[in-house]
Amino acid sequence: MSARPIFDRSFSAFLFDMDGTIINSIPATERVWTQWALKHGLDVATFLPTMHGVRGIDTITRLGLPGVDPVAEAKEVEQAELEDIDGILPIPGAIAFLSALPADRWGIVTSAPVALAHRRLAAAGIPLPKVIVTAEDVTKGKPAPDGYRLGAERLGFASSDCLVFEDVPAGILAGEGAGAQVVVMTATHHHPIDTSHPLLKSYEGVATEVDADGRLRLVRTAD
Repeated sequence: MSARPIFDRSFSAFLFDMDGTIINSIPATERVWTQWALKHGLDVATFLPTMHGVRGIDTITRLGLPGVDPVAEAKEVEQAELEDIDGILPIPGAIAFLSALPADRWGIVTSAPVALAHRRLAAAGIPLPKVIVTAEDVTKGKPAPDGYRLGAERLGFASSDCLVFEDVPAGILAGEGAGAQVVVMTATHHHPIDTSHPLLKSYEGVATEVDADGRLRLVRTAD
């Protein structure tokens, strides 16, 4: 897919993943999950790439570790993440980009629990949207499309008429499953991502135009 479709059409709303898409919390996230992985004897290098963009409880459940209670362990990890917000920053240009959007036309769909989402957004200086879907709001997290469908529904639109901003495979699959157009943010990527969706390095060089009927159009402001 070329980059043109997201610039050649308008959308009812924008839906954003949080970690890695509008904020960079990767160092803090990986510090906490590294300690958790070491406690359980996991190979850290192998494990860390598997936990990004997925609910903590789903990550732990999927491992099937004997004698491990996923609910209790997920709560322990959440508490550690709440206490470690050092170095959490907005993706370049994100604050200005989000602040310029009509409040009823955008939302956040994150795999983080609600308390952690609020804490990280505050740490990064990101405005809290009217609509935010968190880990507690769905029974099936990403890569299931439920979160993006719910986010669109709460805004009053069809998910198929939304543009989803994502950064990891699980989230991309969730956006696709919801029938949305997807753009992939690469600001925190250290390696190329294998995707046919258009890519954005940051929110610098792009802006949003609002049509007369309130629909949103992504536009380039610089090459």
